[in-house]
Amino acid sequence: MIIVDKALEAREHAANSIRVGVIGAGFMGQAVTRQIHSLTVGMTVAAVANRTLERAAQAYQGSGVNDVITVNSRQELEVAIQSSRPAITDNPLLLCEADGIDVVLEATSTIELAAQVSLSAITHGKHVILVNAELDGSLGPILKVYADRHNVTFSTCDGDQPGVEMNLYRYVKMIGLTPLVCGNIKSLLDHYRTPSTQEAFAAQWGQNPVMATSFVDGSKISFEQAIVANATGMSVLKRGMSGIHYEGNVDEPDHLAHYDIDTLRAHGGVVDYTLGATPRPGVFIVAAQDEDAPAKTLQARNLALFKMGDGPLYCFYTPFHLCYFEAAMTVGRVALFGDTSATPLGKPMVDVVATAKRDLQAGEVLDGIGGYCAYGQCENANVAYQDNLLPLAMSQNCLLKRSVTKDSVIRYDDIDLPQGRLSDRLRAEQNDTFFAVGASTTTN
Repeated sequence: MIIVDKALEAREHAANSIRVGVIGAGFMGQAVTRQIHSLTVGMTVAAVANRTLERAAQAYQGSGVNDVITVNSRQELEVAIQSSRPAITDNPLLLCEADGIDVVLEATSTIELAAQVSLSAITHGKHVILVNAELDGSLGPILKVYADRHNVTFSTCDGDQPGVEMNLYRYVKMIGLTPLVCGNIKSLLDHYRTPSTQEAFAAQWGQNPVMATSFVDGSKISFEQAIVANATGMSVLKRGMSGIHYEGNVDEPDHLAHYDIDTLRAHGGVVDYTLGATPRPGVFIVAAQDEDAPAKTLQARNLALFKMGDGPLYCFYTPFHLCYFEAAMTVGRVALFGDTSATPLGKPMVDVVATAKRDLQAGEVLDGIGGYCAYGQCENANVAYQDNLLPLAMSQNCLLKRSVTKDSVIRYDDIDLPQGRLSDRLRAEQNDTFFAVGASTTTN
């Protein structure tokens, strides 16, 4: 990643900045716009799209930019880009279609709209970066298929846990060890939190109560770990992950003792989380030497010399994740080198399934991610497909045909889907592509 800064400096000196279109001007969209527009050389935010123009303008105002132009057509946007005039619009598809935008950064925290704009950007030849773990963890594999077809790059974003985990994963592999656990460190998890319980916290930090709920009810971490699983080929040991409770540092032997190396190897590695451990809010990788590695004994001795412990499992961690602060790194990686923070390898490995927060009654309409009805749990994708389990990301506005008891996973058989959603069509295509008889296991 360090090479990106010098490459961006060269673009700045050549007056050839990467032009980014930001879709969504909520907490993350505004923060990313400020970070890129004010503090990053070699790139600029050419346009911001949001359903309310006031919020789109605020994204620029945070960078001290007040002279923005409102555009209502592709032609108007292209003229604004050519004249280096920051533009705002309430039509996100304009950013996907217009010439002059190199990278579309999707930050809406939606599913249906995000699916529409991501697919449109890809088919119009734009690289796509998601600041949207919910979409990525649900439809990332099929969107990667489309990205490959159109010769563009599809990536999650640095700074959020999946990106930080994948950077550490690549580092560990590069020094000759085999990652066996990709882990997320959590301080709180309560499946039954709701927007009502999280309202005060959300107000304190300028966040949406629904999004704040997804952080603590287990949904967000499930989507994040699904992204990592899909990018590494790993799975989960059980529905909901193991979720080790440990009050110490993740590299301590007592923490590592929770994992059995033979079980991890048999699964091809797993994604997981640890609750209560330090350093928070970091991520960790548990790795081992390859069983057939040359000089294995000498390497083990030297790992002990360098204070990594006696093995056979070794723990590496990053003690922080800085969200939008690191987003510009992904823009540089994608636009300059075709490199990704994380992207699906091919066949989905882990899915996030909708699980009832309370007893749900027939006739109720599900309210989606971070709501009052359901929380998300990781499940191996082949199990989710075989058992017809409803992905949490697809649950918004679904009508329950039958009652579902608290903590039961909701199935497609239990609901009626809304009509005409692109996200459902893409989900069906993803299943057909990867799970139907004779389907390919990779996108290549």
